[in-house]
Amino acid sequence: MRVLFVTQDDPFFVIQFFDVFLAEYPRDEFELLGVTIAPAFHESRLATAKRMLRFYGVVDFARVATRFVRARARRRSIAALAEREQVPLVATESVNDPSYVDRIRELAPDVIVSVAAPEIFKERVLTAARIGCLNVHSGRLPKYRGMMPTFWQMLAGEQNATITVHEMVPRLDAGAVLGRVDFPLLDEDSLDRVMTETKREGARLMLEILRQVRAGEAKGEPLDMRDASYFSFPSRADVAEFRARGHRLV
Repeated sequence: MRVLFVTQDDPFFVIQFFDVFLAEYPRDEFELLGVTIAPAFHESRLATAKRMLRFYGVVDFARVATRFVRARARRRSIAALAEREQVPLVATESVNDPSYVDRIRELAPDVIVSVAAPEIFKERVLTAARIGCLNVHSGRLPKYRGMMPTFWQMLAGEQNATITVHEMVPRLDAGAVLGRVDFPLLDEDSLDRVMTETKREGARLMLEILRQVRAGEAKGEPLDMRDASYFSFPSRADVAEFRARGHRLV
């Protein structure tokens, strides 16, 4: 089965998905056609840095910035992993650019897999692969649709962070669910730890679902959108409440 990935440039968490997937995927079952890597939040690095400073605060931001510099010094990136595994990079300014969609159609993937892709897929992208597009989402759907689902599940006092693989449709995080797995949360936990481990578990879940899709055994469970919620990026007040619960960001 021919697979194309669309993801974001993240040397901390999203890269954990690719560490596991590239190490464990069966070469005789899947052909990786390429990976498209977009900037996180689909914005400039300066804008992302300002967003992260507001989110983490000065002390934690300094820690994260130091880790970022070290990662870059070691060439720790999804692009470097892809290069090592001889997976081509398929560049674009936007996944919805008509020329990029034409390129996808030339590659003829069976499935497009979104891993924290920072852009909403429009209809032309959603229909560009033979079977369709799948997304891995680190939250239970439809309750935790939107951004930073791990953060919001921890803030809500959930016992587990639910990792979900679902079909992609025009409405965000609303497609039929193909598989779920729960990751236990601690009463006082670290967002860093949970995001790292849920990305790794998400890779294994995606592998399982892709095998089912390849075998024609995948069964989608439609979502009841009457119970849907949507979360945006956390505010400073949300972070303060998160820390008041005993959780840490780093």
